[in-house]
Amino acid sequence: MKRLLRQTQIDSLEELIQNTYGNPETLAEQLNLALEMLFYLEDNTFEKQKLLNEVAALRDIVKVLR
Repeated sequence: MKRLLRQTQIDSLEELIQNTYGNPETLAEQLNLALEMLFYLEDNTFEKQKLLNEVAALRDIVKVLR
């Protein structure tokens, strides 16, 4: 079976999770919150800093996958 991720991507993702989120479950919670925020996004619904944190989490994963 062909691997979907290179070993360097896997290593980077594991490092990102460990250093930034502590464990995969915390990252999953962060991403789930990002989805909820985007789904319900309206003016003054969420604090700007919380939205920026969610964007940062998504950017981190995109960087690793590229």
